Amino acid sequence: MKKYYFGILFFLTVFAFSSFVSVNKVAGYASFKQQFLDLINETRAKGCKCGNKWYPPAPSMVWNDDLEEAAKGHAKDMAKQNYFSHESKDGRTMTTRIITAGYVFKGWKSFAVGENIAFGQTSIPEVMTGWFKSEGHCKNLMNPGFKEVGVAENNKYWVQDFGGREPFSEEQQKLIKSGKYRLIQKEPGY
Repeated sequence: MKKYYFGILFFLTVFAFSSFVSVNKVAGYASFKQQFLDLINETRAKGCKCGNKWYPPAPSMVWNDDLEEAAKGHAKDMAKQNYFSHESKDGRTMTTRIITAGYVFKGWKSFAVGENIAFGQTSIPEVMTGWFKSEGHCKNLMNPGFKEVGVAENNKYWVQDFGGREPFSEEQQKLIKSGKYRLIQKEPGY
């Protein structure tokens, strides 16, 4: 009976610990996303000087899981293969990686993507400060055409992927469905 009691106690302890670890991972992940969104959107709300040019306030960004998946894949690839570039070692571009991750352009009136990368920073505030101090990275962060973001970090390789898609208006959708509005769709540049 004593063995049975200790077996149940052991099982409950392991279950409780694993639940605690799982909850902490989820909480940490939510915090990771929220920290990025807060730092990005606080600056976008105020406006920002990128290099010598002032960028007026821009609408808030929202998190996009497909952009996050593209960022995760690129951060992992750079860390695993020990390189630092917007182009993957196998030749894939940022646009190709983002579309492959599921952030599609078909069915949208307009489509834009961008990417920031960094290496060596140890915290979210540190990497965000660096990106806002860099003119090109800052321009991506302040671009009002970018409405969605996904970010990942792997072994101090940071990737921030941006997207902006604009839907067709209701009237345009009706014209498309009726055949009175013809779409000429070309693939985005790879």
